[in-house]
Amino acid sequence: MKVGIHLGGLGGGHEVRGIGVHTKELFKRLKVEEYNPEKKYDLVHYTVFKPFTFSLPFRKPAKKVVLTIHDLIPLIYPKHYPGGIKGNLIFLIQKCLIKRNVDAIITISETSKKDICRFLEVDPSKVHVVYLAPKKIFKRIADSEKRIVAEKYRLPKTFALYVGDVNYNKNIPDLIEMCKDVNIPLVIVGKQAKEIRDGDRDLSHPELKHLEKVDWGKTITLGFIDDDDLAAIYNLADVYIQPSFYEGFSLPPLEAKTCGTWVIATRIQAHVEILESGREYSWEKTARETLGVYEKI
Repeated sequence: MKVGIHLGGLGGGHEVRGIGVHTKELFKRLKVEEYNPEKKYDLVHYTVFKPFTFSLPFRKPAKKVVLTIHDLIPLIYPKHYPGGIKGNLIFLIQKCLIKRNVDAIITISETSKKDICRFLEVDPSKVHVVYLAPKKIFKRIADSEKRIVAEKYRLPKTFALYVGDVNYNKNIPDLIEMCKDVNIPLVIVGKQAKEIRDGDRDLSHPELKHLEKVDWGKTITLGFIDDDDLAAIYNLADVYIQPSFYEGFSLPPLEAKTCGTWVIATRIQAHVEILESGREYSWEKTARETLGVYEKI
C-alpha cells in the first residue's frame, strides 16, 4: 500500500504542540512519504483538522482517505472560538466533505470521539481512537543534570509547573490565582504565555480575552524550551498542574508522570481516561494502531 501523509501538522505553529509531535512521531515510524498532490497513492492521511478553515480538498485525492481530528474544542466553546459567518459556512462544507470523502477518522481519546460523532454527525464505527504517548526523552534524570538546568533558567528550589498553551480551555487564570493562594511559585513553559507577558499578543481576541486582567507578577514564564531541558524541568518541579476545563487528550501530564513528578489535574473526562487507566503508552504502539486503521478500511 502506497501511503502519503499530509504534513500540515508540522507547520502553522503546530510543530511544538501535540498535533506536531503526533505527526512527526508517526512519520518517523511508518513506511510512508510526505503527500505530494502530483503523485498517486492508495491512501492519503490528513493530520490536521480545523473546523473553520479548509482542512480537506474538495476532490478525493486517493482511493482511501484518513483524517486525524485531535479535538473539537472550538465547537464546545463557541464564544471563545468564534467561527464567524465565513468559518461557520466552511464548517458545514467540511461536514459534507468528511461524509463523502473520508473513509476513517483517527482521534486521540474516547472523549474526542464522542464530540466528533456529535458535531460531525458521523457513524461511531468510522472513528478510531489511537492514543498519543510521551517521548522517550521524558524520564527520571540524574541530579547533576537537574542542577545545570535549574541554574540555566534560574529556577526556584520549589515550584509548580504548567506546560502548554494558555487558550481559554486551559483555565490559566485560576491556576495563577491558586498558586498565589498557596504561596508556591508557578513556572509556565510555552510560547504563548511569554509573548502575552511581554506584550506581544493582542488580548482583545475572544480566545485570549480571559487573560486581560491576569496578574503575571509572581509567575515565571520561560517560553519555548527544547525537550532536553524540558525533561529536566519536569524532574525539578514539585508538582505538575493541568487545570483545564476541557481537553481532547493532554500530553504534558503524561510527560510529567514519566519523569516521576506528582501530577494534579482537573477531573474531566479526558484526564480520567488517560491518567487513571493504568494503560501503557508508546509511539510504537501509536504507529502500529494507526497502521491497523489503514489496513481495515
